[in-house]
Amino acid sequence: MSPRPHLPARPSPEDPAQRARDRYFESLSVLGRRRPRTPAAAADPAPNSVVDWGWYVDGVRQSAPDVATAARRAVADKQGFVWLGLKDPTDADLHALPQQFDLHPLAIEDAVEGHTRSKMELFGDDMFVVISTVAYVEHKRLTDTAEIVSTGQIMIFVNEHFVITVRKGEHAPLGNIRRTLEQDPERLAEGPWTVLYSIADMIIDDYLDVVGEFETDVDEVEAMVFAEDGERKISNVYQLKRELIEFKRSVVPLAAPLERLATRNYPMIPPDARAYFRELHDHHVAAAEAVSSYDEVLTSIMQAGLARLSVSDNQDMRKLAAWAAMIAAPTALAGIYGMNFSPLPWATGAYHFWIFVGLILAVMVAVWIGFKKNGWL
Repeated sequence: MSPRPHLPARPSPEDPAQRARDRYFESLSVLGRRRPRTPAAAADPAPNSVVDWGWYVDGVRQSAPDVATAARRAVADKQGFVWLGLKDPTDADLHALPQQFDLHPLAIEDAVEGHTRSKMELFGDDMFVVISTVAYVEHKRLTDTAEIVSTGQIMIFVNEHFVITVRKGEHAPLGNIRRTLEQDPERLAEGPWTVLYSIADMIIDDYLDVVGEFETDVDEVEAMVFAEDGERKISNVYQLKRELIEFKRSVVPLAAPLERLATRNYPMIPPDARAYFRELHDHHVAAAEAVSSYDEVLTSIMQAGLARLSVSDNQDMRKLAAWAAMIAAPTALAGIYGMNFSPLPWATGAYHFWIFVGLILAVMVAVWIGFKKNGWL
């Protein structure tokens, strides 16, 4: 499994990513099925959604004046492939893509609106893959409102001659993947599927990292709930379970696309590449099983915590009932001898009062001993 990448620094004005954005948007109407563009639209400043793009032949990045020229050589002339990376693109950015790569409108719609679940679809010769990304949010202490996971998405258009990545969210940057693959031309020369594999590999690594962090949080709430003299805040367990459910919704749906990639033939993925996706599927199964087991553990912890709270409440009620019974005996005796008529037995005499007080104390001690033996006190 590949190491988890670090967030790249913001590009400077001289950064290749900035130049890539400029070249890309200058060339939107050069290739493919052109659409009329108004002068106002042509004069709009280029948005910052293009992170980087490159044209690769035999795994080596080639120079090209713009992405339109690179796309024409890759798609029409069958020379290598183009890798275009976008981040948080606007509707206009994504609707410009069919002019360059002839993407299906339904895939564009999904990329614009976003999709809540990981999935894979085929549109002609293009494969459209949505993978949910997850990042662990560091927190000093688990509280009722603590955010534990942050989710996002990476959408990938894969063709034999191009791959387009659309990233939503701040985590799971792809700059390190591009740099790593460019340093290994032999691997990159295998085609766009290596980009898809590398991205999925990184995201599943992130899943496993978050699973490890969740294990620490589950242990923390378990110790808190079952501590003899500690806190028993079921609300913390509930909050952790809510965050785990959000994590589960991101992890589990990826199983079906990975299984299809590992077992079926697709024109943009060679047969010998299925072994790599089988490995990813195995790692994903491990992450999904861990998430499911933590979900069951949290359910058990919550039920046990509620049971302990119920038992604790019952014990408190038994103690109150025992003390009420102890007070009831002297109250009854005092009430009888406090009645305003005479004669009453033992109402007169020098020592009758103290005998009466002793009787009250004896009754209270007898009641206390009885409740103590039965565990009520």
